[in-house]
Amino acid sequence: MNLKQYIIDQSKKAGIDIIGFTKAERLEDMVSVLKERREKGYDTEFEEKDIIARIDPSLLLPESRTIIAIGISYNIEYKISSPKGIKWYGLLSKSSWGEDYHRVLRTKMEILVKKIRNVIDFKYTICVDTSPLIDRNIAKKAGIGWYGKNCSIINDDFGSFIFLGYILTDLELEEDEKTEEKCGNCRLCIKSCPAGAIQEGYVINTKRCISYLTQTKDRIPYDLRKKMETKLYGCDTCQQVCPKNKEIRKGNTEEFIPIITNGIIDIEEIMTISNKKFKENYGVMSGAWRGKNILKRNAIIALANTGDKSCVGLLREALNDESPMIREYAAWALIRIDKEIGIRLVQERLLKEKAAETYDEMKNLIEIQEI
Repeated sequence: MNLKQYIIDQSKKAGIDIIGFTKAERLEDMVSVLKERREKGYDTEFEEKDIIARIDPSLLLPESRTIIAIGISYNIEYKISSPKGIKWYGLLSKSSWGEDYHRVLRTKMEILVKKIRNVIDFKYTICVDTSPLIDRNIAKKAGIGWYGKNCSIINDDFGSFIFLGYILTDLELEEDEKTEEKCGNCRLCIKSCPAGAIQEGYVINTKRCISYLTQTKDRIPYDLRKKMETKLYGCDTCQQVCPKNKEIRKGNTEEFIPIITNGIIDIEEIMTISNKKFKENYGVMSGAWRGKNILKRNAIIALANTGDKSCVGLLREALNDESPMIREYAAWALIRIDKEIGIRLVQERLLKEKAAETYDEMKNLIEIQEI
């Protein structure tokens, strides 16, 4: 029996769109890249700090010989309908439209592992995003696709709207050839990035990436808040303009259909919803991993970016929120939407503000005014 072909066939039955194989070798070529990113301050709080842990598969599975890389398209056929009865709404990246992809991919890879173990016993470790290894580099080595200039992996058939996962195994399997870059002279993603995060030479200044900004708990610079527009989680701009995402195969994984959210979030709801209700309504989506307050903060930024003065009442309530972070952003949004009313409301809040950093931030907002 040809084991590799068997695995390929079973992957299709498990609902896996793309599969590739590569040797479980250290990713030595990424050491200098990771060091340079760190020196430039482009690494984030979400990344593993130990560079060796990011490049050495044997630290996860000492017996690893072959990595089975997989890709599943989330570019499903779905058109967001016009929201009815919602005054203000924020946008979700396609990556958070449906169910949390970590669960979906892991389930499909567990099915594949079970099928393989029907014919051969082997050791394995399933990884979906949360392990330290660089999944995009593994995907490239395994022939899943090539690096686009926006640093997304692009597949010939499915484009770049693909989730990546991999299985470390002790199996000896023939590796696939990596795919060479095909972006050519195209610079659309670089020119279209809202915050100028994409640089020449396949480099991303992550700290300016809108997708990162919607997830970080660090204070977001004022100028970048404006660039976020009404995006509550993630950003698809660089992928939407990419020519390689035109006329490609659509995904058919039903779990990624946004049945619950319709691809948007009611801002008024997310501003007033309880933690319990938030988990019930949105806990299944990947964008919920940072918790309600991060989405609430992003909703406040979105309201400020609409410039709609009718949301002042909602923001005034947020100015008394139990979270210092929410109070800070509400103060910023109020002053940005209506300087006179905003400054008065923030001054009133200062009289009872107990959090030292929040107090200082509010005073600063009043002083600089132009935000």
